[in-house]
Amino acid sequence: MENNFDLQDSFGREHNYLRISITEHCNLRCSYCMPEEGISLTPKSHLMTAEEIIYIAKTFVSYGVTKIRLTGGEPLVRKDAAAIIQELGKLGVDLSITTNGILVPNFITTFKEANIKTINISIDSLVKEKFNKITRRNYFETVFDNIDLLIQEGFKVRLNVVLIKEFNDDEIHDFIKLTKDKNIKIRFIEFMPFSGNQWDKTKLVSYAEIMEIIQSEYAFSEIERLVDAPNDTAKNFKIKSYLGSFAVISSVTNPFCSTCNRIRLTADGKLKNCLFSNSETSLLETLRAGASILPLIQQNLLSKKAVRAGMDDDLKFQNPELFSQNRSMIAIGG
Repeated sequence: MENNFDLQDSFGREHNYLRISITEHCNLRCSYCMPEEGISLTPKSHLMTAEEIIYIAKTFVSYGVTKIRLTGGEPLVRKDAAAIIQELGKLGVDLSITTNGILVPNFITTFKEANIKTINISIDSLVKEKFNKITRRNYFETVFDNIDLLIQEGFKVRLNVVLIKEFNDDEIHDFIKLTKDKNIKIRFIEFMPFSGNQWDKTKLVSYAEIMEIIQSEYAFSEIERLVDAPNDTAKNFKIKSYLGSFAVISSVTNPFCSTCNRIRLTADGKLKNCLFSNSETSLLETLRAGASILPLIQQNLLSKKAVRAGMDDDLKFQNPELFSQNRSMIAIGG
């Protein structure tokens, strides 16, 4: 099977993008990401070692993966994060990372040595009190100082903003104004359902609503629709006179499943073929038993559904009996 192996699912979608969670730990407690009471963390012995992460990553790269993104939890809290980043940087892929930004000053040199060019920062409010409320921590100034540091150091910075109705949807204009003089990209993300994050559709700020809010401030002629990259999850725009840009990721109201090229590896070595999938395939047990993980990878990909893990209509997607069986976002890796 190895000779004919590729990373294609039964719908002909090629998967060249691997997202690897390297830890379930985080130094924040964001409400949309994890339950208020926290989660039961996987015992350390059941988590991938640095060597196992590198081995699995190399396997995927040898069969066509060209992009790897590191996630968590907060990936930079892992003690051997720098070593993992450096080794992955040797694979010749487009390596990037999603972080909350708190620890980035300690990793500037590591990022550059690993040829990381793009860094996503998760941040959901420009108001200190709201930032502290949603993260349940007090790192507001630290994160904003580090965003400026990354820009100064020449990284492409993208701010991931999960919009929640009547919480931060009144800050859409403020986020876009950040792009006037900063060469950053703001990515507005529709609030998605996961275990323990108290999701319901009334909290959703849809793509249509986001654009309506933006158009209430800017004339249609001022908003430029940018060309989306192949397999892009985001619809990209900019205000013509502004330095930076913005985008909307509409996983709920306008899913982009037909061009999905992503596969996810959790910190405990399980493969998820969709962010919303309840089913997972454990690669780690087979790897530690000394057997080939390729049949498991192929099986996992061939079981991938056409749309959102089979939740192909609005009723299914809103059904808590379906989405509550999934892990919380912090345990998936985003």
